Amino acid sequence: MPFDPATWLSLALRWLHVIAGVAWIGASFYFVWLDNSLTAPEPPREGVKGELWAVHGGGFYHSQKYMVAPASLPEHLHWFKWEAYTTWLSGFALLCVLYYWDAPVYLIDTAKAHLSQPAAIATGLGFIAGGLAVYEGLCRSPLGQKPRLFGVVWFLALTAATYALTLMFTDRGAFIHVGAIIGTVMVGNVFLVIIPNQTRIVAAMRAGADVDPRLGAAGKQRSVHNNYMTLPVVFIMVSNHYPIVTGHPLAWLLLPLLSAAGVSIRHFFNLRHVGKTQPNFLALGAMLFLAAMAIASSVGPKAASAPTGAVSFATARAVIERHCVMCHSPAPTHAGVSAPPAGVVFDTPEHVVALAPRIETMAVATKTMPLGNETGMTDEERAQLGAWIKAGAKTR
Repeated sequence: MPFDPATWLSLALRWLHVIAGVAWIGASFYFVWLDNSLTAPEPPREGVKGELWAVHGGGFYHSQKYMVAPASLPEHLHWFKWEAYTTWLSGFALLCVLYYWDAPVYLIDTAKAHLSQPAAIATGLGFIAGGLAVYEGLCRSPLGQKPRLFGVVWFLALTAATYALTLMFTDRGAFIHVGAIIGTVMVGNVFLVIIPNQTRIVAAMRAGADVDPRLGAAGKQRSVHNNYMTLPVVFIMVSNHYPIVTGHPLAWLLLPLLSAAGVSIRHFFNLRHVGKTQPNFLALGAMLFLAAMAIASSVGPKAASAPTGAVSFATARAVIERHCVMCHSPAPTHAGVSAPPAGVVFDTPEHVVALAPRIETMAVATKTMPLGNETGMTDEERAQLGAWIKAGAKTR
């Protein structure tokens, strides 16, 4: 197999992105749990807001949180920031390598909007930067001091962005840009607020000056925001494996429903950390998930008129040959594709028949394939494939 630097670069970036993301999410979940699990020290100690004793890996740990700052700082102070920065940098690099370098395949859908590659890239970057600007504006406005109302407005802003992106980009491209908006906002919280405020706190302590408690409060606010946005962005990271969602005509609605389910479930666990068990939030998350599933199952794309008469295997295979085998063959001929995606190949009649359910999902029901419909598969051709599969997907 020939050496394909783009594929290896993509693999390395994706692996790094996942590893850094796990580290960032793990730290976020841990510190929210820690903060919510603190109890008042006994006996009380000046300046200490709460403490926690824990056991893990055969050792005992004693954590303390100060109301503003301790009287003195140790020589070595650990900063949690590179997990966030590495996650964003690797994710943005992956976005460039996959979706911007190969924009005609992965990002541009001419059936939705006739965008040139530079225009598509500029649009994507504009949405990412615009999302961060909107979020920062909301946080710094009076709305930022009203957590519930702020959450509703920000959720609606993301829903509007999702709707707009699904009208312009490929299904996967739209979803990944919503994820990029959220991820950029999350790392922006670390880079623009959390770390600068912590730096000011440390500088004030070392200078012997009073520490402004608003700095810590603002950092805590952004950290909590990140905690609630984590599950939606994780779903988006894996969403390209589920065309029943990304390829659905109401994908712009399904993503907010599934994201709201994640937020509700996250809230259930956050409440549990402080000793409040409210299963209604867990139930709400399940109901939102079921609502998304019901909508995806009951509302589908408008099907093309079914062909009259039986569709032969020869006809179905001819459609596959025209639109699929340039990628899905043992030796792909599509530029930039060195191996069949997901290992799917249509090189023999037996493989075509065995993969009929996948063909129905990807090419007929969700119209996810071909990516960006770059080969121009028509609704009539999709209907032919669907009719052949419905008749039993036989080779004769």
